[in-house]
Amino acid sequence: MALNVKLTFDGSFDGILTAKKGSARIGGEEGALAPYDMILGGLGACLNHTLQTILDKKRIEVGSINYEINGEKRSTSPAMLQEVFVETVVTDAKKEDEANIEKAFEMATRHCSVYQTLSKVASMHADIRFRQT
Repeated sequence: MALNVKLTFDGSFDGILTAKKGSARIGGEEGALAPYDMILGGLGACLNHTLQTILDKKRIEVGSINYEINGEKRSTSPAMLQEVFVETVVTDAKKEDEANIEKAFEMATRHCSVYQTLSKVASMHADIRFRQT
């Protein structure tokens, strides 16, 4: 599968990332994304897509899934990711579905291509919790 994005910069660090279905401002200005914001955001989007696909196949419904993803970079050059922490909160799941959701989440970390790509350079840590609203 071929992937394509285009980037246009204004002669500084600020620019626009354009993909097939949307665009985002990149750089240091307010409202723009930094490179590692996009990497960690891509991880969350891929992990959620993989998890939601599994949940749909198992016919498990949840209220929402929220991710907080933190990365720590090495202090040596190149300052690649050293560790990544994925905190996941699932809201309004049925109590009897929680064990299956945990299994689906573990499966999603194994099958999410971005998670697996990052695992080649960083220690990956993933945790899932449940909350009722």
